[in-house]
Amino acid sequence: MLAASWLYFCKGLRYFTVLLLSLVLMFAWLPVPYTGVMFERQLSAWFAGEFKYNEKHQWVPIEQMSKHLLQAVVAAEDQKFLQHHGFDLTAIEKALAFNAKSKRVRGASTISQQTAKNVFLWTGRSWIRKGLESGLTVLIEGAWGKERILEVYLNSIEFGEGIFGVEAAAQRYFKTSAAKLSKSQAALLAAVLPNPHRLLVHAPSNYVRGRQQWIIRQMNQLPSIATQLQSP
Repeated sequence: MLAASWLYFCKGLRYFTVLLLSLVLMFAWLPVPYTGVMFERQLSAWFAGEFKYNEKHQWVPIEQMSKHLLQAVVAAEDQKFLQHHGFDLTAIEKALAFNAKSKRVRGASTISQQTAKNVFLWTGRSWIRKGLESGLTVLIEGAWGKERILEVYLNSIEFGEGIFGVEAAAQRYFKTSAAKLSKSQAALLAAVLPNPHRLLVHAPSNYVRGRQQWIIRQMNQLPSIATQLQSP
């Protein structure tokens, strides 16, 4: 009985691994139509009795995004994005030291890690999810490259209840397209990314406004992300 259960587990794990590898390779070229986090939010809404829940999501290529967006999310979330290979070891060390002394938990996820989680996995904190996230991060760094990772990230990140990706966010909050977002608008979107369910684009708190201004200053100091991505 135990041997048979172990055999089924190994087969299931093998099929799951093949599925993930296939999706990683497929999404290196094709738009990502639906993500793990979208599915998680849909299930949560159903279980809560919110049957009218309907996510907004529209894929746009990175060429049709404002350069301010690229600059803003890298400035806000992962300033070493173009230098690391998926993991910011310095940030991880600082987060571990902080978490050991504080009741609050500080994360150190890079844009690559967040993309792996958003597309293929789920939210929450567990060693299983973190292990899967790490493996997938290595895979997408190798198979996709930085420009593709940033493109998928900007198309899959959550900006509020049912709002996924920069095009849906631009239309919902600013009545414009992702291509036409200003520096200020891009920074405001980036300012809520740590927690888009508590930090609101349409009703920004003083904290969000302060973070928006900090992001703008960082954007001005960083070299152009768009230019670096286009460089051979």
